[in-house]
This record gives sequence, structure tokens and C-alpha cells, in this order.
Amino acid sequence: MSLSRREFLKSSAAASAAAAIGMSVPAELEAAAVTAEGGWRWDKAACRFCGTGCGIMMATKNGKIVAVKGDPAAPVNRGLNCIKGYFNAKIMYGADRLTTPLLRVNSKGEFDKHGKFAPVSWKRAFDEMESHIKYALKKSGPEGVAVFASGQYTVMEGYAAQKMMKAGFRSNAIDPNARHCMASAVVGFYQTFGIDEPSGCYDDIELTDTVVTWGSNMAEMHPILWSRVTDRKLSDPERVKVVNISTYRHRTSDLADMEIIFTPSTDLALWNYIAREIVYNNPQAIDWDFLKKNIVFAASPVNMGYGMRRKGEKSLTPVRPDGSAGKYSAKEMETINHEMVHRVSEAEAPALSVYGYKEGQDMVNKPAGLKHWEISFEEYKKFLEPYTLDYVAKVAKGDPDEPIEQFKEKLQTLADLYIEKGRKVVSFWTMGMNQHTRGTWVNTLSYNVHFMLNKQALPGNGAFSLTGQPSACGTAREVGTFCHRLPADMMVKSPKHRKITENGWHIPHGTLNPVGNQHIMKIHRDIEDGVVKFAWVNVCNAYQDSASAKHWIKAARTMDNFIVTSDGYPGISAMVSDLVLPSAMIYEKWGAYGNAERRTQHWRQQVLPVGDAMSDTWQWVELSKRFTVNDLWGPYTLRNGKKLPDVRGAAKKMGYSGDTTMFEILYANERAKAYKIDMDSFPQKGYDNSECNGDSRNVVGSDGKVFKGYGFMIHQYLFEEYASFGRGHGHDLADFVTYHKVRGLKWPVVDGKETQWRFNVKYDPYAAKHAKENGRGSTHAFYGTLAKALKQGNLRGMDKASKKKSLKDKAKIFARPYMEPPEVPDAEYDTWLCTGRVLEHWHSGTMTMRVPELYRAVPEALCYMHPQTAKDKGLRQGELCWVESRRGKVKARVETRGRNRPPRSLVFVPWFDEKVFINKVCLDATCPQSKQTDYKKCAVKIYKA
Repeated sequence: MSLSRREFLKSSAAASAAAAIGMSVPAELEAAAVTAEGGWRWDKAACRFCGTGCGIMMATKNGKIVAVKGDPAAPVNRGLNCIKGYFNAKIMYGADRLTTPLLRVNSKGEFDKHGKFAPVSWKRAFDEMESHIKYALKKSGPEGVAVFASGQYTVMEGYAAQKMMKAGFRSNAIDPNARHCMASAVVGFYQTFGIDEPSGCYDDIELTDTVVTWGSNMAEMHPILWSRVTDRKLSDPERVKVVNISTYRHRTSDLADMEIIFTPSTDLALWNYIAREIVYNNPQAIDWDFLKKNIVFAASPVNMGYGMRRKGEKSLTPVRPDGSAGKYSAKEMETINHEMVHRVSEAEAPALSVYGYKEGQDMVNKPAGLKHWEISFEEYKKFLEPYTLDYVAKVAKGDPDEPIEQFKEKLQTLADLYIEKGRKVVSFWTMGMNQHTRGTWVNTLSYNVHFMLNKQALPGNGAFSLTGQPSACGTAREVGTFCHRLPADMMVKSPKHRKITENGWHIPHGTLNPVGNQHIMKIHRDIEDGVVKFAWVNVCNAYQDSASAKHWIKAARTMDNFIVTSDGYPGISAMVSDLVLPSAMIYEKWGAYGNAERRTQHWRQQVLPVGDAMSDTWQWVELSKRFTVNDLWGPYTLRNGKKLPDVRGAAKKMGYSGDTTMFEILYANERAKAYKIDMDSFPQKGYDNSECNGDSRNVVGSDGKVFKGYGFMIHQYLFEEYASFGRGHGHDLADFVTYHKVRGLKWPVVDGKETQWRFNVKYDPYAAKHAKENGRGSTHAFYGTLAKALKQGNLRGMDKASKKKSLKDKAKIFARPYMEPPEVPDAEYDTWLCTGRVLEHWHSGTMTMRVPELYRAVPEALCYMHPQTAKDKGLRQGELCWVESRRGKVKARVETRGRNRPPRSLVFVPWFDEKVFINKVCLDATCPQSKQTDYKKCAVKIYKA
């Protein structure tokens, strides 16, 4: 049978689509598809992009990926992909893939920070890294060695990186770009439940009556889930309601029954309004039996700042008469000064009155950490009193052209939907609530409403954070690649957790560093302050994705440091670096991801990497060969005066010598070697394994010899060792081989079965066990262990004389007020700026801008604005304009008719385009509790370019 390319595509696509929806396929069509796919090898994998966790089927032939389609057996997407998903193959084969290490050198071939990039061997690359890491350790100790990590690491990569950083270099200066995407959700989970990650699952979509999106453009950011929402809406259009709550109109609005456009940051007020409606006007809706058995009320400090630099930091010194300070201009300092003292505004005053603040009063901000305490329901009720319909409508209405009475009617309808007895409600959010100077607060407020109504952790009911990256859950959170975390929800500050981890890693007690405060923004600031001397960018684009970006780029290029980037393509971070390493991309290595509904899924290496590229796992393991016990495990004194002990003597008692390498201790130990290579058995049979066996490219490795492989199944070892920390502790994972047989499983996996709804006695074996033990006869048990003993107090503070009371198996409802961000529009900078993504591109565009079809679809980032805004600024559709803040400016093309339709008060510019480098304009304020950057709101002025 002979087929043209067009006929082949039609027949293959039709056969796949029919199979996905369960249709019978005509024999002729099926035969044509089989013929067209002759010689192809199909295998399952996970999509490279967002945190939804879609499954794909991938075809390879002659060592190259030739086709991708949705996996009909994948329960998340059921055979459907979004536009990016269908181009998972093409992201691998851009024309400018990095294929060899590149080092900045002078004319003599010597490293020169001001030199030009030249190809070097892997051995030379590791020689340079070794030298500069040792220099950094000598100058700054463990705090001088940092890693910009990623929610796009595979589980194995992240675990390998964490082991070398925390056990080897004794540095907690490793933090993933997931800090930018879901850290507020994480701290919200910790504080509310005592354990991380959502209680529900995607099946809630088919079971609910109501979907409310809070700052979540699901139609473009989670399109597969939105297709399921759409299907649910259309299945029962009268009963099922969809509400979109956003700062501007976008594609998610098109399906919504009601759209609420709010002023940035006032989502705090909206949640508190709904809670007030329940407590004051619908008290009969409160499930008091549920609350008394399962919930306590809590409060925390409000004068905690905005996560910016503080007075006295090196780069803010000296303070000059013109208002500038250190490396920051007077304009920048206008905003940064709010970190120290904030004047209470007219809009904030009613909400803060219960804390004793008045309009115009100076609030002196102090770092508060995660401190909170228990309060009474009467105190919580007092806290809610200011959030009347009139007050909330006044501060929250985001469209200046919308009548206030219409907006009030929408707010009342929203509250009624939540309160209606028997109506199931799911609240979804992404960056709108997470990228927020009060991100932790607004996350906890979502649970307040669901708890009071007993609409949480039930099928079709619950507040659900939709994580943005493919393994921000699995690698950043579960593996623990944050600066403050260890595997399976353990924390570096806990002596008990450090000891458990040291035992698991077979390293001396006292090795692990208890100070974990170098989050992503602090790493950037520490580079600018001269503390961090070595920084390695892994599986992210740290110099494009950070707010106030010009500061960090300047510091990287001009300070005494050595910056390394491992990537598949030369993005901004690579161009900023001193050394660039070519990384194998996703399907060129074995891996695993964990997605937003707690689903872990694995894939096998499908093809060999291009050129001399090697996986990030390999890069970390090879680096470990360069460092010995004597090199790393001596004494150190940290900046805060904390001393890390000399553990070399203890290491000797464990059988290590001073010359034993970290490779031998952390990666090639006896436990690791027990995981055998078995190319005759599933899942290894028939698949390449570049790290374990080497491959036909004969890459010359870090020792100057052809790399022949480690000789054991390192991927299985890394996964199984990591998984061992969570098994039996409510974080149970299945075994490595099982994951290769299934389309992912939602943890905890107990007795081979996944858990759909956590904390619910009916569905969660751990909840059932805890409920039986605590004897409260409850339907739920919130069995997380973090912050489960609190002192008491009132809204204004903790009673220090009170004794801590156990809250075992209980969750919390928090009193947290509406507050403005530190920068709001004024006479000079009169417009809100919001940033984000578009459907066709992923994050910084490093991969998707290399796909011709996606590039042609959206070749540049546009400045979306209201037509009246353009008219008022003297601009027209398609013209170039300047978007300028106190930190910098970029030039972008005006778009008044596009998919994103802001009100007159706001403009939206996506950040995928390095030519429209919008993150230079953004403010690096963060939630002080989660340290997540607020990209969603800063003040700009718009004018003709």
C-alpha cells in the first residue's frame, strides 16, 4: 500500500482519534495506519510541559522521535493533547540545540569572564567547575555554592542534585523555579493541613456542580482540564455553573456563567466576604459537627513586609541623600522602602482596624516567619466583620466601567453558589493566587470557606491548587529540592528530620546544614551581595524568569563569581553564564514526574541525546567524583554564626576514608549497585540507557575517557531510595517497575491502590487509621504533622504564657486580612501590569519558540490593553509602545483585539519572549512566608515608542 504524506497523516490521526473515544475503526483505515507506521516503536511517556500530567504516546524510528499523540489509556487527558503537547517531539530538534560544553575563554584558551564562548571537553568543563566550587567554599563556605533548580527536573535529577548539594557541599542554597510557581500553595497546605499537596483529584471536575476559577486562565494554562470542565458544563448546562474570577477577561471567561473582574490583591477581600456571608448571614450553613471535630481557628502577624530587600543589606548600602541606596535607584527605593515601613491606605484601613491600625498610620514591618497561634471562633467572627458587601465591592471592583450595583450582585451570587446546600463546589487557582505578596494568606483563605461548609476533601468538593510545572509536585515538593526541605515533607531545620535523612543517605550525623533560607530570590540577592561565588542553573532559565532581572544579570556578569547553565538551548541564562553544558532533553533519558493531583508517572529513554549532550543526573553524578570527604566535610561557620561540625572523624568510623569520593558515598554505594542492569527484562529490555550502559556515541566523559556507563540501574536506585522516605508515612509511592506498567498512580499508594481523596476516611487508608485512633468519630482526619501544636491568643497577638495545645489530625481556618501590594498605580505609574503565559508557549519560550508551528502562531509577546487605554495613550493597534516601571522598560506591540481583554486599569504582557523581556520591569516582591515572587501586579506607565 502506498500512501502520500497527507494521506498518512489523515489515516493515522483518524485512527488515533477514533481509538481515543472508543469508536470502532474501519478495517481499511486501520490497515492504512498500520502500514504508515511500519517500523515505528510506540511507548508511553509524560508530556514535557505543564503540571496537568497528560500522558502521551511517542513513536521512534531510526533513533529519532517521529510522532506524538495523546495516550488513550491516560486517565488525565484520555487521548487528548493541547497544542504544545502535540509538539513534544519538535522541542527536541531545534536548529540551535547545544551539543558540546562552551566556556568563556581568552585568546590563549584560558578561562576569562569577559571572553567569548568556545567549545571545550566535558573534562575541561568539570575541571573548571571543581576549581570554582572549591574557591566558593573557601571564600563563603557552603552558602557560597548555589543551584537554581527546577520543577522541570525529573524526580531522579532533582534527587541526585539534592544529595550532592545538601549531603556533599552541605549547602541548602538549592531552590527550584517552582518557588515562583507554587510555593504559596505549599505553605498554605503546610499551615492548613500540616502536609503538602491537594486533597482532591481531577475526578472532582466530573463530580462537581460548580467550578470557580480564581486567578486561573485554565482555558490556556490547563487546556486539557478545561476541556473536562467544558464537557461537564455542557453535560448539564442548567445545573452546572462556572465562575471566572480574574483581573482581566480571557479565554476562560468565554465558558463562564459569570465573570468577576477584581482589582489586584483584593481576592483576599473576596474570600473574606464569602466567609462573612456564611458566618453573619447564613450561620445555618456552617457544619458545626465537622468544625468541632476537625478544625481550629488561627491568626498570625500582619506587619510582616513584602519579601523585598531590607535596610542594611549590602546592596542597599549606602543610603544617599537623593533617595537611592547601594545598587538601587531612588525610584526603586520608593517601593523597597515599604518593606520597612508601610503607610496604611484608605482601602486597607477597614480590614486592618480589628488589628488596631488606622488610615495613614505607619505600619513598622518585621520578619514574622510562619508564626501563628490559635484563636476563638468569636475572634474569627470579629475579624470578618469589616468585609461587608459595600466595603468589598468598593475596594475589589476591577473594571472601572462596570456599575457598582452589578458588581455587588455578582459577589452575592458567588457567595450563594458556595453556600447553597447540596451544591458541590470546586475552587481552582494557579498563579493569580500564588504569585502574590500575600500568597500564603489567600491560599489559606480558600480553605476557610470550604471547611465551614464541609465542602473539602469530598468527591466534587474542594479547594484545589493547579500547579504549573510538570514535576513541581514530584521533584520540587516531594523530593524536597527547596532550600528548606528534605524528602517526603521533611525539613532541614528539624534535627529529627535531618537525622532520618542522614541515616537514609548513610552519612554522618551533623553533616546536614540546618539553615535553609537561600530561596531563589535570596540566591540572586546573595550573588549581587558577593556571597554566592558559584551558581549552577539546572533545567530552568533563571535569568529570564526572575523579576527585576537586570539586577541579577548585571551581578552575574560583573561580580566575582562563576555561573554555569545546563540546558538544551542557548537562552538568556546560557548567554549570561561563564560555562554552558549541553543537557539531554526529556525523552533522551529515563525519568519520572509528579503532577498536580499527586500522580507519579515514569518513562523510558526513547532516543540517544544529540551531540555530546548528557542528562542532568549524569552531570551531578560526574561532578561528585571530584570531591572527597576531606574536601567537603570539615568545619564551617555560617553567616549567622551557626557552626557546621567537622564530621570527617565520624565518616572514618562509618568506613569512609578522607579520600572517599561523594560519588562512592552518595551514588555508587553498595545499595545502589544492588540495582542490576538487566537488558533482557522489563522495563529495561529494548531501551537505551546512556547513564547505566554508555551508548554508541562514545561520549568522552569527565575523566577524559569514553564513558562506558555506571554498570548498575542508577535511575531505579535514585527513585527507590527517595521513595523509601515516604513509605509508611502518608506519602507512599509504588515501586519503580510498577510505574512502568501503569499510567501513573496518585499517592499515597497503599496495598497497590492509589488514593483519590486524601483525609477522607472513606477513601484514604491513613485517614481511616487516624480517625480510628483519635476516637472522634469523624469523617475526616487531617493527619499532617507540621505545626500541629499551637499557643493561644487573639487577633492582635499570641499569649506567650499559654501552653501549646495539640491539634493532632485537625486543620485550621485562618484570619488573614486584605492588604494592598507594596506598589500600586499612582499619578506617574498609572497602570497595573500583569504577566503570565499564553497557550502556545511554555515559560521562557526556550523550547516552544524553537518549534516553527508554535513560533508562527505567536511569534512575539504583545502588550494587551483596552482600546480606550490605547486611545488615551495616543496608541493604535499594532504600534510599538514602551512599558516602563521604576525598574526598567521594554518595547512591545499594542494589542487591543486579542484573546486577553484587560479593563482600562491594567495591561497584560506574557513573558515567553526574550526580546520583550518583561521581567526587567516586574517587581521582586514576594510573599514573606512562601518567598514566591509576585509577577501579577506592579505599577507601570505606557507611552508611544
